[in-house]
Amino acid sequence: MTGRRPLLPTLVLLLGALYCLLPVAWVVVAATKSSGELFATSTFEPGSSLPANLGDLFAYREGLFLTWMANSALYAGLGALLSAAVSGVTGYALAKFSFRGRDLFFNALIAGVLVPSVVLAIPQYLLLSELGLTDSHLSVLLPSVISPYGIYLARVYAAAAVPDDVVEAARTDGAGETRILTSIALPMMLPGLVTVFLFQFVSIWNNFLLPFIMLGDDRKFPVTLGLYTLLNQGSTVPALYTLVIAGSLLSVLPLIVLFLLLQRYWRIDLISGSVKA
Repeated sequence: MTGRRPLLPTLVLLLGALYCLLPVAWVVVAATKSSGELFATSTFEPGSSLPANLGDLFAYREGLFLTWMANSALYAGLGALLSAAVSGVTGYALAKFSFRGRDLFFNALIAGVLVPSVVLAIPQYLLLSELGLTDSHLSVLLPSVISPYGIYLARVYAAAAVPDDVVEAARTDGAGETRILTSIALPMMLPGLVTVFLFQFVSIWNNFLLPFIMLGDDRKFPVTLGLYTLLNQGSTVPALYTLVIAGSLLSVLPLIVLFLLLQRYWRIDLISGSVKA
């Protein structure tokens, strides 16, 4: 009995992996099929229409899909970068400075993590509408900069990764707070900030509700909203379903590439942690 116990967690993990990867595998196979094959067969046997599907997708309305991908890269890339910067500075301040109301602010921040984004979408729309920013790139970008969860992660990581002795020694040597932040604290916090960046990038890239509320011009749509409009049109033009599936396949590739590129920062952090231990 003792030797069999590890099998249960392994089976649970395998089932979880299968549950997550099966839809991805279906998208990969379905993207290779023509419109007729897609509706005629439901097997995992691949077709030979992937190049044609991609060509039709890139040619749709003079390359509108590429515009959607570029918009998503702008929203997610710039938004995640700004969010990681704001989270890093705010988290460091909350971890290393004592000021009145710090605990109250941090508790309010934790409460903000629990608020669903759907609750904030309409107030954000009304505020940006008053500023005349709706139906613009800024209407999607600005709400993505502040991430309560990112600030929480940065605060926890700053408290653990930036020793108080190092900060005090730098102050004793005459370094200013800006110098300490940029030259000492942020490099130590880099693995944590990479995590914040990745989480926020994925969140913004997959965001649908906020662009759906804010945007009306389909040239400013991210890929999530653009594929949704294609899916709705597929009810009257079934040939568009193959474009939606091919676009869905392409839309996940940047996330996979980003994860593969950034995971080395986590490895470095784990290695350094083991050395410290």
